[in-house]
Amino acid sequence: MVLRGQIRERGGSKLNIILPLLILGAMIFVIAKIVPVYFANYQFQDAIQTEAKFALTGYPKKSLDDLREDVYKKAQELDIPAQRESIRVAVDPNKGYVDIGLDYAVPIDLKVYQFTLQFHPHADNHTI
Repeated sequence: MVLRGQIRERGGSKLNIILPLLILGAMIFVIAKIVPVYFANYQFQDAIQTEAKFALTGYPKKSLDDLREDVYKKAQELDIPAQRESIRVAVDPNKGYVDIGLDYAVPIDLKVYQFTLQFHPHADNHTI
């Protein structure tokens, strides 16, 4: 028996719960795909900055190949898609100058949308 003014709705409250949960799940999925890539880039940037800062202070001093190999090992450790040949290293021991750079791209697959994040980490031992 339905009284006047009362409307029976069935399933409306389930939709009100399912839609926000789907949106929340999609947001968590996107965050889980993107945040680790940015975090790895942050760690890599910190590592090459440290490498550039202390490259000329050790004994014996590191060669270009040693610096490139150290940077490449760190990139492999962080699952950064870098080629050894694409790592740019410049050293001028007379001026005390070290410059390290790398350009790389990480493809992101969100199942319904694919895109590529471009990164250009760079470090040197110049003071501001």
